[in-house]
Amino acid sequence: MDLIILGHPDPGSFNHAIACRAADTLRSLRREVVLHDLYAESFPPLLARGEAAREAKLEPAIARHCEELAAAELIVIVHPNWWGMPPAIVAGWVDRVVRPGVAYQFNEGDSGEGVPEGLLRARAAIVFNTANTEAAREQAVFGDPLQRIWRDCVFGLCGVGAFHRLTFETIITSSPEQRRQWLDDVEKLIRLAAVEP
Repeated sequence: MDLIILGHPDPGSFNHAIACRAADTLRSLRREVVLHDLYAESFPPLLARGEAAREAKLEPAIARHCEELAAAELIVIVHPNWWGMPPAIVAGWVDRVVRPGVAYQFNEGDSGEGVPEGLLRARAAIVFNTANTEAAREQAVFGDPLQRIWRDCVFGLCGVGAFHRLTFETIITSSPEQRRQWLDDVEKLIRLAAVEP
């Protein structure tokens, strides 16, 4: 099973087009796809008191997300770059779903101060971002925090071996032809990641 997480409030956004092309490509490869549009589903992003504990009793919807994340062979995240961060609803999904016992664990004798062991079985993760800041300025001025967040702080920590990220910019001035090319790039990367060992 492959998991796609989409975080953009506008159903007509280019982020939605990316997620749909990713899902269509995976289905064309006869792969099972679960796509969650977090805004459309009104995903509840706030981590409740006591929920962070490994043994916490989870709401059924959160438990389902955790099961899907644990089972996924390929994980695809799609969201805009807002202030060098994912939208709050995506960050809340990470808070509630990328959790101990599902995505990582601390080994015996480690009370949480050490380096956790990644538990995700996914062979690869892809993050697609949209931005209205040119890549050179993003790197020079901000240091591309999204790369660190997703590659190092989330997927690297949780044991996903292959990480890919594509940022499409500058969305606000892009032409229909440019967007068509970008969607072809999405398909190419999805096809590549789907066959990674």
